[in-house]
Amino acid sequence: MPHEPAVSVVLPVFNGAETIERAVRSILDQTFRDIELIVVDDGSTDATVRIVTEIQDHRLRVLRCEHRHVASAANTGTVAARAPIIARMDADDFSHATRFDKQIELLQRRDLDAVGCRIRIVDESRQLAKSMQRYARWINDETLGSTEISALRFVELPLVNPTILARRRYFELGFRSGDFPEDYDLMLRAAATDMRFGKVDEILFDWIDSPTRMTRNNASYSSAAFDRCRRMHLLSGPLSDVGKVDLWGVGQTGKPWLRWLQDCGLEVGRAYDVNERKIGHSIHGVLVMSPMQMPATDGTPLVIAVGADKARALIRQHILPRGYVPGVDAWFVA
Repeated sequence: MPHEPAVSVVLPVFNGAETIERAVRSILDQTFRDIELIVVDDGSTDATVRIVTEIQDHRLRVLRCEHRHVASAANTGTVAARAPIIARMDADDFSHATRFDKQIELLQRRDLDAVGCRIRIVDESRQLAKSMQRYARWINDETLGSTEISALRFVELPLVNPTILARRRYFELGFRSGDFPEDYDLMLRAAATDMRFGKVDEILFDWIDSPTRMTRNNASYSSAAFDRCRRMHLLSGPLSDVGKVDLWGVGQTGKPWLRWLQDCGLEVGRAYDVNERKIGHSIHGVLVMSPMQMPATDGTPLVIAVGADKARALIRQHILPRGYVPGVDAWFVA
């Protein structure tokens, strides 16, 4: 019988000839050696397959399939994977050599279901991608602990998908195709089953931003698609069987959420905002109050819709003494 590896790495690729060798070698050169790397070629028409098959390593397997897009290719890799732990990788990116060693240690020490790591977002010349640094700060600083990941999962995908290393049950939920980001949808479905997440507090991955990257060109990764995904899961998850919510934020970020909540048939009982010009006035029929007027929690879910840098940390400090538990009865959204 062939040796069963400790980790199976699934790397779906479509026409990735320019970057695939770098990505593959970054996995094969890991300090953690007990792996198999499954490259799933999603019907490439360039030199991708030739480049990969020329790499000589017994841990490398190549699966070829018709072009059915990344969700299907990743699921094909999951089915073929032989290990109890599965990791993801993308053809554009680069994993630092100690990524798996450190992720496995965290996964096992804290008995988690899925872990990511801090990232560095760079352009094709490996320089910091300046337009993406706000997102990088959010990924690296706000979403490190399991509590933060849970509480902030309706803001954005808190674990960058190609950094994820997880127990099989996470990936066996399967990526779904649709008008939404398949990786965000999977993470939210996993969270709804009470899977636990973590993140290594170290940069172990270069996420390489380029004009041709699918997340920049595919409609399923647009801002509107992410918004559809987060609202669908928020409504079917924490806000299911709920008739009333409170809302923090009625500014540029919060007003659309106020209208959406009302359109979904939810009563917005109280609204809070730090803008003194709004306090004491009604917006869409809801009286706006100062956060200083906020009483202790009475079980009504609190939706927090703010977008300013560092605002969420300040709000967290304000609501914790009032008995709110982010990720349980307080939900950050964007």
